[in-house]
Amino acid sequence: MTKGGYAAFCFGAGFSATVRAMNMTSTQLYLRLLGYVKPYWRAFAVSVLGMAVTAATEPLLPALLKPLLDGTFVYKDDTIIRMAPVFILAIFFVRGTASFVGTYAIGWVGNKVVMDLRDGMFRKLLALPTRFYDDHATGNLISKLTYDVTQVTAAATSVVTVVIRDSIIIAGLLGWLFYLNWKLTMLSLVMAPVIAFLIRALNSRMRASSSDAQRAMGDITQVIEESIAAHKVVKLFGGQQYEGNRFCDQANWVRRHNMKQAAAAAANVPIVQMVAAIALAVIVYIATAQSKSDETTVGGFLSFIAAMLMLTAPLKRITGVSEHLQRGLAAAESVFALLDTPGEAESGKTAIGRAGGRIAFEHVSLSYRNDGRLALHDICLEIPAGQTVALVGASGSGKSTLANLVPRFYLPGAGRITLDGHDLADLTLASLRDNIALVSQEVVLFNDTVAANIAYGQMREVPETEIVAAAQAAHAMEFIREMPQGLQTLVGEKGVRLSGGQRQRIAIARAILKNAPVLILDEATSALDSESERHVQAALEALMRGRTTLVIAHRLSTIEKADRIIVLQKGEIVETGTHRELLARGGVYAQLHRIQFEWGETVSENER
Repeated sequence: MTKGGYAAFCFGAGFSATVRAMNMTSTQLYLRLLGYVKPYWRAFAVSVLGMAVTAATEPLLPALLKPLLDGTFVYKDDTIIRMAPVFILAIFFVRGTASFVGTYAIGWVGNKVVMDLRDGMFRKLLALPTRFYDDHATGNLISKLTYDVTQVTAAATSVVTVVIRDSIIIAGLLGWLFYLNWKLTMLSLVMAPVIAFLIRALNSRMRASSSDAQRAMGDITQVIEESIAAHKVVKLFGGQQYEGNRFCDQANWVRRHNMKQAAAAAANVPIVQMVAAIALAVIVYIATAQSKSDETTVGGFLSFIAAMLMLTAPLKRITGVSEHLQRGLAAAESVFALLDTPGEAESGKTAIGRAGGRIAFEHVSLSYRNDGRLALHDICLEIPAGQTVALVGASGSGKSTLANLVPRFYLPGAGRITLDGHDLADLTLASLRDNIALVSQEVVLFNDTVAANIAYGQMREVPETEIVAAAQAAHAMEFIREMPQGLQTLVGEKGVRLSGGQRQRIAIARAILKNAPVLILDEATSALDSESERHVQAALEALMRGRTTLVIAHRLSTIEKADRIIVLQKGEIVETGTHRELLARGGVYAQLHRIQFEWGETVSENER
């Protein structure tokens, strides 16, 4: 496959996976779900056995009625009178024990299946390409892991045991009914095709409404996630009413879809029960007529009626199980659509050690979409090892896109990129990314200790002395020492307990500790006050020393010392040179510099 073809393939991967999942039949979906139960077949077998024993004791209750009533009230048999209570206690003891074992075992299996699915989904999320996250809302992805996967449990486990248990109960009760009166039993079976038709008619409605409800839950999760993350903006700009209305609208959609499910589920059971009641009424009438001609005894008649009435409970559960099944299958489509999405292509076979850092772009082009519009066009650029190259240009000129190609967050549609002469496509992702460190404007910190954030990922096992050395080189130890627990202080969600400059220096310490030969700085000093910028700039200078560095910057004052400046415009390189050379040339860079200089002068005058 060509790189351009792969780019198009990645773009449609999520949609294609969804289509594949939706095109799977209910049987295929169900068999795939049961594949997750297979590793726990022993516990599942114990559950089935417990349910089977519970079910097997069910027909014993109406079967006990005939000898109990006839033997005690008609024939006055002392043995039956003494043993009947013992039989009743024994039956309920066995039923209770078997029911507990079966219910606990299936609950254990169900929770294991949910855990395995969540684990697989989360690991898939970690392996998905950057393009996938560009096209999918965070809230919808969170909803898949938190909500959709729980809906799968009933379909994968509980439905099976309910069907097995109630099938045995129905079979046992029907066997007893045939033994008592086969003519009346055959009459009751006439209703079975009618009931099957009604169940099938309601299933399709529940499946569709379940899918709609799961999508609506993803939307409501997205609203919640955005509102919490942006709570300061919401408060300052008076967005409470707007966000409240947004949430109410999405919550109403969830309610409407859930009510569609509730309507279908609510109609399911009473309709089936009404059909069964009609059959029961006819049977009672005929059985009463038979009793007049002494074709049945009092015990036989009550035993038959009891067995008929007991059939309604398992029939109700069997018909009601379709609600859980259809909801689970709809959730399975969502879960498997994510699991089937192709991860990052690991096309490389070559694993390099520590790279020298020489990077070359050879006629590189890239399009994010299949509409022909290029984000980068015919980029040719060579960066010697250890050189600092700054990428500048207006917003949307392609600076970040160019930098994102180096760690293979995106693949070029045309051309190639090399590291020390190796095509990046031929290198394994792990070995390529081992040689790259990143410090960006949007610093990513985890809700963990300062030390854990500096020594993140593969660096977690390094000695504390190395962490301290990296923090000192990043000018971070001066504020870390003032924290209550020093390096063991929790930074809070996204580093909320730290200032912007402190977060940047933690990120720089992380990059220093990694000691990669290639460094990407993406707006690393923007939006900082003068004091923080001074510390961060000093830390960056220490970090950049001896490394091949790509610097993305809007503030041109921060890249005047760069070995070379690349000016991008609409995805193309329009100028290249040093700061002095580009100013003397009076081109695009000089114009950008003049605009920023005049703006800075105005700000300074206003501040005075």
